[in-house]
Amino acid sequence: MVSQTHRHPHVQAALLMLASTMAFGLMAVAIRLASATTATTEIAFFRNFFGLLAVLPLVLRRGEPLPRTRHLKRYVVRTVIGLASMLCGFWAIGHLPISQAISLAYSTPLFVTIAAALWLGEKVRVRRWLAVLAGFVGVLVVLRPGSDFNAGMLVAVLAALLSALVAIQIKQLARLDPPDTVVYFTYLFWVPLSLVPALFQWTWPHGIEWLWLALTGLLGTAGQVLWTRALRLGEVSALQPISFMQLPLVATFGWWLFGESVDRWTVIGAGIILGANAYIAHREALLARKAASSEPTTAAKPGE
Repeated sequence: MVSQTHRHPHVQAALLMLASTMAFGLMAVAIRLASATTATTEIAFFRNFFGLLAVLPLVLRRGEPLPRTRHLKRYVVRTVIGLASMLCGFWAIGHLPISQAISLAYSTPLFVTIAAALWLGEKVRVRRWLAVLAGFVGVLVVLRPGSDFNAGMLVAVLAALLSALVAIQIKQLARLDPPDTVVYFTYLFWVPLSLVPALFQWTWPHGIEWLWLALTGLLGTAGQVLWTRALRLGEVSALQPISFMQLPLVATFGWWLFGESVDRWTVIGAGIILGANAYIAHREALLARKAASSEPTTAAKPGE
């Protein structure tokens, strides 16, 4: 019974992350569909606008007052970096083969490990650094520098780097504020921030375009809420590899809707990245269990 109690939050976190991954995968498909006629900056604005509309019922339920926070400066930094990541990621989805864009997004956990070491002071040992190095070899396989490489691929990598910084910030904010508060203030800042660049490329959507844009907001909000709650229950580096389930989903839609095929180098590179991140997640789990098992002994020491 005790072991089940200990496992329950981790299982719940994993299921929340899986649901979040599916929502973000379907959002990527909606972004690709919208990109056929709508500029990336405008897609980002409508994603945030409809996302805010979707999140308001969560924060206004039962007549409760609007969320408050004492950490507005943190939210400003988080939303600026998050918007930059969003614009890069949306552009990559709209201009690269969708499976390739998502495969390069898999490098986010590698950057998370680096950021956790540099930013949070987490201790990363040699084997995890070797896994990170192997993961970046996988990124190079996907990029294929000197062969089919194009500069647009670097936009996808930059999106992954910025997304890793956002993951660390979300984890920090989730320790300070409830999950719904984190999501609410993120969208509250995102809407006006994303409107500014969108105005320079503005064209009003028509017909089915409204559906794709609305879905980016609704699915993005669902993914964000589930992601924030998952990170509140579990560790970033342990949960991020679950996002690999996004690749078969978007690859299927890429084949079905856009006639895209997944080339072997993308598959090989994604496999290397997946393996590297799986090892990192495994090491995180071992270290977490080791730390948990040592707590009773530490607490029982005299004079502590």
